[in-house]
Amino acid sequence: MKHTNNTQWPVLNFLEIQDTFETLHQWLQIVGKIRLSTMPWQNHSWHAALYITPKGYSTQAISFEGKLFQIEFDFTKHELVIESSETDAVVLKLQSKTVADFYNELFQSLSTIGIDIKIHGAPNEMDPAIPFAENTVNKTYDPKAANTLWRAMIKTNCVFNAFRSKFIGKCSPVHLFWGAFDLAVTRFSGNSAPLHQGGMPNMPLDVMQEAYSQEVSSAGFWPGSKDSPMPAFYAYAYPSDSKFGEQKVLPKEAFYSEEMGEFFLKYEDVQQSENPEKMLMEFLQTTYEAAVNLSDWNREKLEK
Repeated sequence: MKHTNNTQWPVLNFLEIQDTFETLHQWLQIVGKIRLSTMPWQNHSWHAALYITPKGYSTQAISFEGKLFQIEFDFTKHELVIESSETDAVVLKLQSKTVADFYNELFQSLSTIGIDIKIHGAPNEMDPAIPFAENTVNKTYDPKAANTLWRAMIKTNCVFNAFRSKFIGKCSPVHLFWGAFDLAVTRFSGNSAPLHQGGMPNMPLDVMQEAYSQEVSSAGFWPGSKDSPMPAFYAYAYPSDSKFGEQKVLPKEAFYSEEMGEFFLKYEDVQQSENPEKMLMEFLQTTYEAAVNLSDWNREKLEK
């Protein structure tokens, strides 16, 4: 891959973006649930995901009662743009406001262009799960913080797509999952997996079990959380061999968490390296190999 100066990968300090991140996470859940409630079901909940765009995060086109609409977070103009195939665009300003206000403004705007839908009105994969209409806790929006996080997602998205291209078996698109606010790409062996036991807060067990109904090797980027304020790349397998964590992976900065059952690579290490793309690709490839070699995937049929 081409060398990229590390200044093009933005510095990402979770503590500096935390308040904006937590507000955005709630807003993304609302928009993601709109896509979830209107799109036909796709395997492993792929119909629910959002996508990285040249301006921000988007639902992409959604079919609804014979028309198309799309919702996009624009972090260049700091707007939420609602486009429809039958009406002019509706624009909401992205600025500091409560989750409750965002929720009400968005659904009122959708109603004005004939899109009347209902969603489950509380977040998933969060605890506590304050109903959106009652959430006056999260209300911070710093344009610089939102833009920085999005630019980190752009750089990651580019590498993930290049990694994805090397696999000819079943593989997910690069998805932005609003449940945990992580960017992920997943490869499948084609074999069934043991029934998943669940464990995510406020997440239906049957959803988790369908998502992990087949053997996977998955990797992603997670900006961090209050309890773990470390933006990082991760990689795991399901089911996971007992020797998975003992495998040698690259780069040398990568490490295995026994508690999480995953390999991690700090975003900071990638951002500060001489060649961030090369370092991240090494992590993706070697953690994939650690997973599939132990699980005896048919690599001859699955890879270019």
